[in-house]
Amino acid sequence: MSFVATAVKQERLEQLIAAHAPLVIAYSGGVDSTYLLAIAAKSVGDRCLGVIADSPSLPREALSNAVALARDIGAKLEIIETREMDNPSYAANPPNRCYFCKVELFATLELLAGTRGFAAIAYGENADDARHVRPGRRAAAEFRVLAPLKEVGLTKSEIRSLSHGMNLPTAHAPAQPCLSSRIPYGTPVTPAALAMVERAEMIVRGFGFRVFRVRHVMAGDRCRARIEILPEEMPRLAAVKEAILLAVRQVGYEDVWIDPRGYGAFRS
Repeated sequence: MSFVATAVKQERLEQLIAAHAPLVIAYSGGVDSTYLLAIAAKSVGDRCLGVIADSPSLPREALSNAVALARDIGAKLEIIETREMDNPSYAANPPNRCYFCKVELFATLELLAGTRGFAAIAYGENADDARHVRPGRRAAAEFRVLAPLKEVGLTKSEIRSLSHGMNLPTAHAPAQPCLSSRIPYGTPVTPAALAMVERAEMIVRGFGFRVFRVRHVMAGDRCRARIEILPEEMPRLAAVKEAILLAVRQVGYEDVWIDPRGYGAFRS
């Protein structure tokens, strides 16, 4: 895709946002929603509101970074509390767990939009997402949530390129799904488990690793952590492996090991 064609898509995006303003944008601080919020702030200013959902599945560092980033791009932002953890269908951690999370999010945003006079709600689904299983897409359809990036045909790589042109720090940021994604389907999602994952990932990040996951695995009554690190980063592991294993055990994991296949075998 040429630069000109991509720029045309961005122009169409600006027009689409303006046509639906005033609008609420579901914002997470990730690549797609940050770009969408930045374009909305540029296009319609105070006629858009970014809203970030806070719950135990969102790391504290991610929340503070997202809030700071919204401020830096000049976007209005509010934090709302969502209670998906109270829904047994979510907490049971089925394969469509994300559907129940998005239902909670969009229901909360719908109430906010209705009481505050916003005409629409939008979120950051892009044109590539149609090729992947996205349970949240069903919730978006049920609540008639707009997907402007997808509608104008912007792919993830184009969004990264355009974000780079706007000097957005998310342009080259790795994907960072919620903490619940670290828990295998069928293993209940609890605040305690999410807190353990968050502390363990802070430890691994503190050793300088950038792309990785700490998987929370239950084996009977034993709580285990499987650490997956991007293969390109694994050569640095030898010098710090034992220190990482010891530190993560202190979080409360009885067994900790580093998957030799690296991050990617279980991409999420």
